[in-house]
This record gives sequence, C-alpha cells and structure tokens, in this order.
Amino acid sequence: MHTTHHFAQRMSQRGVSREMVELVRDYGVPEGDKLVFGRRDAAKVIDQLMQKLRVLKRIQDKGGLVVVETGESLITTYNLPHPRY
Repeated sequence: MHTTHHFAQRMSQRGVSREMVELVRDYGVPEGDKLVFGRRDAAKVIDQLMQKLRVLKRIQDKGGLVVVETGESLITTYNLPHPRY
C-alpha cells in the first residue's frame, strides 16, 4: 500500500514500526476511515497466538503431522513418518 510522506514522518516521530502498522491493519477494528487496535485488543490477540504456539509445539514434538483430505472431507491424520528437519 502507498504511504505518504506525512505518514512516514509520523511513524518516525512516534516510534511506530512498519510491523506495528501491519498488525493494526490485520487485527484492528474499523471505525469510519480508521483502524483502532487498543491494549485489550492486543491482549486478546496475544492469548490467541499463545494458544496457537502451544499447539504448534505439540505438532513439533510429534515430529510433524499429516492430514489427508478430499474436497470438503477429512479422511485421516497421522504423525509424519520421516520428520522434515
């Protein structure tokens, strides 16, 4: 997305990183022409990401996971037989 010179100046002045802007764009709540992402919103996303991290660690501990599907049907699942790195 195109950013204006004004936007870049304000980011610099206010200590706002590109990554912060991207997170607000991903998770912010639209209010008119603004996206608002408050402290409580950030806490909720942190909780969701921590839960996903716990699940990812369990998959990693198993050595990986395979899910077989066709169309809209889940057929089977099993541990990855030969872990990939």
